[in-house]
Amino acid sequence: MFQRSRAVWASVLVVSLVGCQLEAGGEAAEDAEEGVEVAYLMADPSSGMPFSDAVRVGDFLFLSGQVGEDSTGTLVEGGITAETRQTLDNIREVLEANGSSLDRVIKCTAMLADISEWQAMNEVYVTYFTTHLPARSAFGASGLALGARIELECWATMPGAD
Repeated sequence: MFQRSRAVWASVLVVSLVGCQLEAGGEAAEDAEEGVEVAYLMADPSSGMPFSDAVRVGDFLFLSGQVGEDSTGTLVEGGITAETRQTLDNIREVLEANGSSLDRVIKCTAMLADISEWQAMNEVYVTYFTTHLPARSAFGASGLALGARIELECWATMPGAD
C-alpha cells in the first residue's frame, strides 16, 4: 500500500510539474510518460466559472473550494453554522457525483472569514466526518468569494484506491 501510494503521489507531482493536454471533449487526458489519467470534472459547464468542480488524478479526487451557497447560487442565511452545513452538503454532492464520498476524504483546508468562528465551524464539521477525521488545515482570510464565512476544499480517494 505504502509503495503504491508513493508511486501515485510521484505521478501527481509529475502531472503537476509537466502539465497535460485535454483530449477533444475537454474531459480527460493521460500523461504519456506516467500513464496517469487526469479528468477535469464540471457539474455545470455553462456556469462560466474558470475552474472545475473537481479534478481526478489517478485514484485521487481534488475538489475546488466550496462555500455555503444553495442551488440558486445564494449564500444561506444563519452565519457560520448554516454556511458550514451547506458547504459540507455541497462537498458531499460533488464527491458523490464523481464516485467518491465523505468517508474517503483524506485532507481538507478550511478558510474562515473570521478565525474566531473556528470552534462553531468544528461543531458542524465533526457531524459530517463520523468514520474518520481527515487531515486538516484552517486559517483566517481577509475575504472569501461571495462574502462567505467559510470556504472548504477537500482531497479524497476513489473506490479501488485502497
